[in-house]
Amino acid sequence: MTDIFDRIQSEHDKHRTLLDIIARTHGDSAGRRELFAKLADEVRAHARAEERTFYAELLAAPESRSQAGHSVKEHRDTEDMIEELLEKDYGDSGWLTRFEVLADDLRHHMDEEEREVFPLAGRVLTEERKRELADEFERAKGEETRRVA
Repeated sequence: MTDIFDRIQSEHDKHRTLLDIIARTHGDSAGRRELFAKLADEVRAHARAEERTFYAELLAAPESRSQAGHSVKEHRDTEDMIEELLEKDYGDSGWLTRFEVLADDLRHHMDEEEREVFPLAGRVLTEERKRELADEFERAKGEETRRVA
């Protein structure tokens, strides 16, 4: 049975793939625009769904509050960088440079979640709650996907 960690990990795998593909695009191409728009929507919906479900639980628990707060702040920073890139000239060399910063930050965030937040959450959440959160995350992700699109 899927738990919240499996569900988030699956999303992270998709995000990493999109980052790799976008990094290989060139100039102001339709492919770069389309792929980045997809990544932007995916990452924003994912972060908001995480905050409504997974991080809401972790912020409520004293032993995970600080780490959860750090992760939520990283979500804000990522959203700001995404907005900046959506407005930049995709053909400008500065776009790819800034995208590489975003990609590094996102990879760092996902790695940190998987290596630090998941084990911490594993101690805070019951097995039943981990499974329930996967379902709640799924619903929230659908709602957030419709909002960001």
